[in-house]
Amino acid sequence: MYKEIIFALLLGVGLSASCGFRVFLPLLVSSLAAYFQWLPEGVTNQVAWMATLPAIITFATASLVEIGGYYIPVVDHFLDLIATPLAIAAGTFLTASFLHIDNEMIRWGLGLIVGGGAAGIVQTGTVFTRLLSSKTTLTTGNGLLATGENTMAFTGAIFAFIVPVIAGFLGITIVLIMLYFIKRSRARLAKMKQKLAL
Repeated sequence: MYKEIIFALLLGVGLSASCGFRVFLPLLVSSLAAYFQWLPEGVTNQVAWMATLPAIITFATASLVEIGGYYIPVVDHFLDLIATPLAIAAGTFLTASFLHIDNEMIRWGLGLIVGGGAAGIVQTGTVFTRLLSSKTTLTTGNGLLATGENTMAFTGAIFAFIVPVIAGFLGITIVLIMLYFIKRSRARLAKMKQKLAL
């Protein structure tokens, strides 16, 4: 019982961290995993609606729009504004979907804290990264940053289904790195504002 919960949480953290980089790519990968029945035993019923062609087409379309938008200056910053709450919602949903807990309040509470928290922290880290990139490279480096985020989201989500335990620990590591980076970035942005004010 406890091993299954820990396994599910690690899988959820791996997917949620990926949601922090791109909201819809991990949902698309999860939808494909459900469609081809690559999900852990007992999970399929909880995400049965994801194992349908309409769901796959919807997530694929949303993924393409999201990926393309991050290569357009100004649009990428607008996407960051709406992506943060969406990433938290996606991380919460994916984590809660894999938990085998009868108590709905505990299941969704853990989903929000673990999955939503991981996705939100990673997404916030990408926001600060893009702000620094925009200020230091005048947005010319944002395309390269977007490519790295796309790669992390896609490979992270696939990795979560292949080796969920390792993906979970990598997800936790990314979250910790992002927390440190957010703290440093805040201080750096504050110094930049002071220099501009002078």
